[in-house]
Amino acid sequence: MQLSLGDQPRPYVMAHRGASAVAPENTLAAFRRAIEDGAQVIETDLHLTRDGVFVCVHDSTLVRTTGEPGVVAQLTLAEVKRYGASSGLPEFAGERVPALEELTSILPPEVALALELKTDRFLEPEVARRLVDQIGAAGVKDRTVVLSFHLDRVLAVQAVAPEIPIGFMTMKRLAPTVPAQFVGPHWPLLVINPFYSAWAHRRGMLVAPLDPWPDRRLWLYRLLGCDVILTNDPASTLRRLGRKMD
Repeated sequence: MQLSLGDQPRPYVMAHRGASAVAPENTLAAFRRAIEDGAQVIETDLHLTRDGVFVCVHDSTLVRTTGEPGVVAQLTLAEVKRYGASSGLPEFAGERVPALEELTSILPPEVALALELKTDRFLEPEVARRLVDQIGAAGVKDRTVVLSFHLDRVLAVQAVAPEIPIGFMTMKRLAPTVPAQFVGPHWPLLVINPFYSAWAHRRGMLVAPLDPWPDRRLWLYRLLGCDVILTNDPASTLRRLGRKMD
């Protein structure tokens, strides 16, 4: 199964940690802004708190995100929520690290979800099952892809839910030869191997270059037939693609 957004135009625009160029990454403000800007996919990172809640945060600690010490896996959700996630920007003073449930509650039906699994906890069948059950209960399972630089994490999720497409990201693998439906090569790999996308397409894969600032290279990604464009600034990328939102 592939990530599919019906008859929406490709390449799909995927907001990297939300609209992280204009709002603090992985916050509800960033996710809402990305949706308003017209992103077709919202990408976020998942860790688990000590009480087993899936939270949208990139790092294993809160230091960079909130400026406060603390390891996400050692804190409860309530403890994580004590700290602001405004990145020092006064207009975002009320932002906190959101739970996945908060993100899925604001996701429109036409917008897909990409979840990067940031911890080996997802190797545990119980954790993988809870994630699948949660996105199922939220009504977003049919438009969710799980991603990782660690193939075993996404395979663990697919083992409990074969219908969920999985994505593998890589900084160095020159060929799309992994058992995945979605591949995210670091963008220079597409220059080194300009046949990467064609090879992936023959294997039924979607291609999304790892390039959070893609606008200057959109011509290349369109030439190579890339299916998804990752971006920190969905509004800018959509304008460059000729799909500026009103």
